[in-house]
Amino acid sequence: MSRFSRRRHLGVRQPQITLLSSLLFVLAGFVMTVMLWSLTPMSMAQSPRLSNRPIPALWAQRPMENQNWVQPPLATRGSDIVDRTGRSLLLRGVNWFGFETEDHVVHGLWKRNYKELITQVKDLGYNFIRLPYSVQMVLRSETQVKGIDINLNPDLKDKRPLEIMDAIIQEAGRQGIMVLLDSHRLNNKTIPELWYGDGFTEQDWITAWTNLATRYKNQPNVIGADLKNEPHGIATWGTGDRKTDWRLAAERAGNAILAVNPNWLIVVEGIENGMLPKQVLKRHWMGGNLENVKRAPVRLERSGRLVYSLHEYGPGVFDQPWFSEPSFPNNLLDRWEKGFHFIARTRTAPILIGEFGGRKTDETSKEGIWQNTLVRYIKDHRLHAAYWSLNPNSQDTGGILNDDWISVDAKKQKMLDVLLPGAKMRN
Repeated sequence: MSRFSRRRHLGVRQPQITLLSSLLFVLAGFVMTVMLWSLTPMSMAQSPRLSNRPIPALWAQRPMENQNWVQPPLATRGSDIVDRTGRSLLLRGVNWFGFETEDHVVHGLWKRNYKELITQVKDLGYNFIRLPYSVQMVLRSETQVKGIDINLNPDLKDKRPLEIMDAIIQEAGRQGIMVLLDSHRLNNKTIPELWYGDGFTEQDWITAWTNLATRYKNQPNVIGADLKNEPHGIATWGTGDRKTDWRLAAERAGNAILAVNPNWLIVVEGIENGMLPKQVLKRHWMGGNLENVKRAPVRLERSGRLVYSLHEYGPGVFDQPWFSEPSFPNNLLDRWEKGFHFIARTRTAPILIGEFGGRKTDETSKEGIWQNTLVRYIKDHRLHAAYWSLNPNSQDTGGILNDDWISVDAKKQKMLDVLLPGAKMRN
């Protein structure tokens, strides 16, 4: 949407020139244009105006004076994520949920055109979308789509869920937005403790992933797989129990995906508690316990693919005991170091905070203080992050968009702007 774009046009006074100098100037300009065009990462054949093929060079959201192109596929180098040229980048994204629900499609399409929503994500300065889905949506052909105004989205008429996912991903690619797929649920109702259950087996879960890895193998803006959303409850790490050891399951699924699509990042979240030996922190959020990475790291058959991830929330989601400690909010820094940042600090692997969010953004409420502290921590430690959520209909956190699905929560976006390199140009 154009109203989110803040472009400044500067008038330049033109000097008077002679006819000969004009001809020389035009000739030099033509030669320079040809030279620059030959060096640009996206040829005419790859231009979205001339081809429907995926764009192989993705725009990185950076200040205009430092324009760069993200060249997929991405890989890891220590705690950094780099593109094909070895250039480091920071993933700054939003979660756009819906495919994992009974609607089987991203939410908001009853109010907006999906292309406009993706443009809004881009104009706000984010460079990727974390896209949740359910195994049921991928594997069950009888699943139906609900919640789309076809008058607003005529090209989605009569499409199945996966076909709509195709359209979302392809449009994101045309606009230079990367996509991280997230196995959020097995069925379309609840988040399971483990990677199997709710009528689905481990093989169903892996088959859904390999199907998607095959489907999007030649779609370069799809950068990876967030294997399982928020393992919790009886999930363990490093116990060797095939039924509950999430670390072993992540290796099985990650290696199966990489056998089909070797270019994807494999994102592995933590667990919740899991009775880890020598566990320092007594409690964690679901999917937030990565303490045992020190003793039992994930082992993938391909190097440069592994990213560890966690979710972090404030008291608006659940009033954890650490929010009431006398040392709050300084105690958060110690928690985050012991819980996950040691992985990035030792350059073991990159850290992605795959979800964080809340309704309050002030500097006086506990939730507002927590949220501002975390945003500064992400910035200062150059961590990768995806905000929960673009959707306003997340009951306990709200979203970047207001309930009208059009206007932006200005206070929330201003808080997040410190993570977005292009924010100064808009403000």
